[in-house]
Amino acid sequence: MLQIQQYIKSASLDEAYELLQKNRNNQILGGMIWLKMQDRNIPVAIDCSDLLSDEIIEQEDGFLIGAMTSLRTLETHPALNAWCQNMLCDSVKDIVGVQLRNMATLGGSLYSRFGFSDVLCAFLALDTTVYFHHAGAVKIEDFVKGHGERDIVTHVFVKKEALKAAFRCVRRSATDLSVLNVAAARTENEYRMVVGATPKCAKRYSYSLDMSKEEIASSLKEKVECASNLRGSAQYRKELVYACALKALAAIEEDSYAG
Repeated sequence: MLQIQQYIKSASLDEAYELLQKNRNNQILGGMIWLKMQDRNIPVAIDCSDLLSDEIIEQEDGFLIGAMTSLRTLETHPALNAWCQNMLCDSVKDIVGVQLRNMATLGGSLYSRFGFSDVLCAFLALDTTVYFHHAGAVKIEDFVKGHGERDIVTHVFVKKEALKAAFRCVRRSATDLSVLNVAAARTENEYRMVVGATPKCAKRYSYSLDMSKEEIASSLKEKVECASNLRGSAQYRKELVYACALKALAAIEEDSYAG
């Protein structure tokens, strides 16, 4: 059961950050989708939703995405999804239902670093920078390693680059969490392959453009460390790594791919 002792709507990000540092159990509120399902006691719940953007702004060199942007907005944004061939849309469209995706935020989804996160898996395949109120800019590859703890995500910047991208996952039922997810991107210099829900946090791997999709999928199957939980065994996940990677890479090679 979630218990909140005190709720504070912050007047500034400086105030919110100061409150966050006072007690390691104090918590910034996002969409509160997963938080309310936890069994924990929060001394101070800090609401800074009015201080953070919920918009996606297209710029010449990329997309600026506010921390309060909903997953539904990510799913339906025309310019963002046209650029990445609907990869971000595909990563969120099967998360529970539209009502939940209208409440769940990008900031909360990323900051939690959940192992099952489809959102984190997808953004790891892109040239993504996460911005914090105190720590400033952190590349998403460093972010997943723990950089930005006890800080406030303000926005995310995704750099525009020439790429083709795809997302594939396996779920036991239509709205369940992923048993395994894979995001793939082919840039001018490399293949970026991201595997998540292993059930550990997503991890990115780089491969040469000279490699075939079968070689990449086989290499991933060997490299990715999988474990067992209620959704699947380690061996089952190993097989899914190969299958999902092949499907994502095949989608990238199809000029007609549209999600």
